[in-house]
Amino acid sequence: MKRFIIFAFAMSFILYVSNVASYAQGKGGSHGPDISASHGPDATHGKDADHGKAADHDKTSTNKDSNKSGTWEDRIVQDDKLSAKLTSLLPPGTDLKTAMDGFKNQGQFIAAAHVSKNLGIPFDQLKAKMVGTAATSTTAATAPESLGKAIHDLKPTLPETDVKKEADKAVAQAKEDEKTEKTKQSASK
Repeated sequence: MKRFIIFAFAMSFILYVSNVASYAQGKGGSHGPDISASHGPDATHGKDADHGKAADHDKTSTNKDSNKSGTWEDRIVQDDKLSAKLTSLLPPGTDLKTAMDGFKNQGQFIAAAHVSKNLGIPFDQLKAKMVGTAATSTTAATAPESLGKAIHDLKPTLPETDVKKEADKAVAQAKEDEKTEKTKQSASK
């Protein structure tokens, strides 16, 4: 009986500790963007190398940002300065909400807007590659691509080293835009 009580207590303690750790990771496990995994050498350098991996670059921002006042899309629209800057990166007449639709997070969208402007890639084509397209009666569905793969597909003559540099540059620009937004948010609190 004594062993059973000790065993039950030990299991309860382990479950408690694992729940506390899970809760902490879900609430504040990240104190800023971390794309360190995307800056190391890639395992492949051939034609199929996927520079600017979406999973790595998606970490620039998530829906769990420190400001809980709505979705990332809502926060961009509510921030006049950021929305004006992003609108200036998009083709004239593009609706900001429509442009954001389909992107996983704020960082991915802002980086795509910068790449479009920096390289002269039509935003709608870049977006279609990055968010994937749904199947229609005349076309097949396509899977979402990383920023680097989308750049490579739309600018095939651009050397892969330049593709990686451009993806990294756009991610850095997105981080700077997000930092400006977060600085503004903390100043207004």
